[in-house]
Amino acid sequence: MSRTSTDTTGTPGPRADEPPGAAADSSDPTGPTDPAAEAAAGWRKVPVLIVGLTVLLAAMLTAFALPAINSGPHKVPIAVAGPGPAADRVEDRLAEARPGAFRVTKVPDAATARQRIDDRKAYGAIVLGAAPGDKPEVLVATTAGPSVAAALRALAPALDPSAPRPTVAVHDLHPPTEDDPNAAGLAAGALPLVLGGYLATVAIVMLLRRPAQRAAASLGFSVLAGFTLSAVLQYGFGVTDGDYALIALAVTFNTAATSVTIMGLHALLGGPGLGLGAAMMIFLGNPLSGLASGPEWLPSGWGTFGQFLPPGAGGTLLRSAAFFDGAGCGRALAVLSCWLVGGLALFALGSRRAAARTS
Repeated sequence: MSRTSTDTTGTPGPRADEPPGAAADSSDPTGPTDPAAEAAAGWRKVPVLIVGLTVLLAAMLTAFALPAINSGPHKVPIAVAGPGPAADRVEDRLAEARPGAFRVTKVPDAATARQRIDDRKAYGAIVLGAAPGDKPEVLVATTAGPSVAAALRALAPALDPSAPRPTVAVHDLHPPTEDDPNAAGLAAGALPLVLGGYLATVAIVMLLRRPAQRAAASLGFSVLAGFTLSAVLQYGFGVTDGDYALIALAVTFNTAATSVTIMGLHALLGGPGLGLGAAMMIFLGNPLSGLASGPEWLPSGWGTFGQFLPPGAGGTLLRSAAFFDGAGCGRALAVLSCWLVGGLALFALGSRRAAARTS
C-alpha cells in the first residue's frame, strides 16, 4: 500500500503512484481556472443581467405606477341615515355621480352611523334630517382615508341641490393632528418602514450565522424598532396622538411578521429567498398597502390582495391603533399572525436542513 509522503513543513505531498499535480487538484475541487473560459462565462452573463434588471425595473414601475394611475373609490363602504325614501334617493344620486364608487349601508339614525365610522365599518356617512326642511350633514373620518374624506366633502354640496347656495355641514369624527393636517405622515413613512425592516433583516442574516442568534436579533430589532419608530411618529413628528403603547405594539408586530418571514425565506431558499421577500414586501406589498388612501381607493381586487400582504395588513393595524383605539384590526391581526407563524415554520425548517447538511 502506498503512503502519502510528507515534506519538512508537515504538508502531505503527492503519493508516489499519483501524477504530478494530483494532490493540488484534490485540495482544490474547482481545479485550475482558465482565464479565457472565465471571461467568456462573464460575457455570457452580461446580456442576462441587462435584460433581467430591465424587466425588474419595469415590474417595479408597473407595481408602483399602475395602482396610482387607476386609483379612485371602488365600493367604499359608507352609511346613509334617514327616512327610507330619502335614503334611497341619496343612494341613487351617489350611484349617478360616481358609479361603483360607494357601497351604501342604510342605518336608522345618526348615532348608528357614527358608531359604524368609529368601528371602521364605514369611511363616512350621510345623515338626512327627519323633517323635510332639515339640512343633511356629512360625517367623515380623515384619518381613516384622506382621499375618501376629500371625495365625500366634494359630494356634500350636491346633497342639497334645491338650495341656491347649498350648505351642507361636514363633521370630521377622526381628524388628523395639528402637526399633520393632511393626514399624510403615515403614508410618507410606509416605504421607509418596509424598506428599513427588509434591509435590517438582510443585515441580520448576512452578519449572523447561528439560527438562535438570528432569531434573537430579529426579535430584539422588532421590539426596539417598534417603540422607537412609534416615538418618532408621535413625539417627533406629531403624526399620531393616540395610545403610544398600543401604536408601538402595532409597529412591533408588523415589523416582527415582516422580519421573520424574510428570515424564513432566506433560511429555506438562500439568496433567492431574499429576492422573493423583496418582491412581496417592497415591489407588491408597499404600493398595494393602501396606507395613503385606503385599500378601497386602489383598483378593484388590488386593494383586497394588498391587505393579505404584511405591509397592507400592518398599515391597517397601525391606522386602527393610532386613530381608532384598535377598532377594525381583527383581520389585520389574523393576516400578520399567519405570516409570523409561517415565517417561523420556514425558519425552523431551513435551519434544520442546514444543520443536517453540515453534520
